[in-house]
Amino acid sequence: MAKEMAIFGGSFNPIHFGHLIVAECCLEQAQLDQVLFMPAATPPHKQDSTLASPEDRIEMLQLAVESHTQFEVSPQECDRGGISYTVTTVHNLIHQFPNDNLSLILGPDALLSLPSWKEPQRILGLIKILAIERHGVDNIEQITQEPQLKELLSEKQSYQIKTDRIRVPAIGIRANELRRAIASGSSIRFRTPRNVERLISRKRLYSTGTH
Repeated sequence: MAKEMAIFGGSFNPIHFGHLIVAECCLEQAQLDQVLFMPAATPPHKQDSTLASPEDRIEMLQLAVESHTQFEVSPQECDRGGISYTVTTVHNLIHQFPNDNLSLILGPDALLSLPSWKEPQRILGLIKILAIERHGVDNIEQITQEPQLKELLSEKQSYQIKTDRIRVPAIGIRANELRRAIASGSSIRFRTPRNVERLISRKRLYSTGTH
């Protein structure tokens, strides 16, 4: 029987409760069987930012999702190395899971930047988009009307994105703010799982002068 699976890509630098809430909302609203967290080796749009090592980000993700039976972590992009292009990942996963139905989770910023990605039209032809709409913050209707995105999307694709949007609460947690807090010695408790927080502390990730 075919499974409903969604790919959740990103740098996860570090993973936090905002990511996990988005994944849970996708699981429920899109009636998914599985969310596959896919940490990027080098995201194309974040080549200048300092990332924790792929191994550390994978370990943080594994700790964060270890108690959730429908969340899994895939090291595919990190194992492949280099710049992580979504079109390559999607193509590989379709071959890896030929009998399953795949979706791609995109936050509003990612959706807006989709026209600048490598082979965006091919991505849209291969996989269904689950667009994230934060309550009181984003408006997917408006985003799909942005000129470059509107030009890229067919009427059918635009309708699918708006119809299947995932509504999530506006959780004000950002990975860059966590990194700044860690570097300044401030607490990040209740913003990331406790076992992830302990790993960050033990390995001194994101502390001043260490990466």
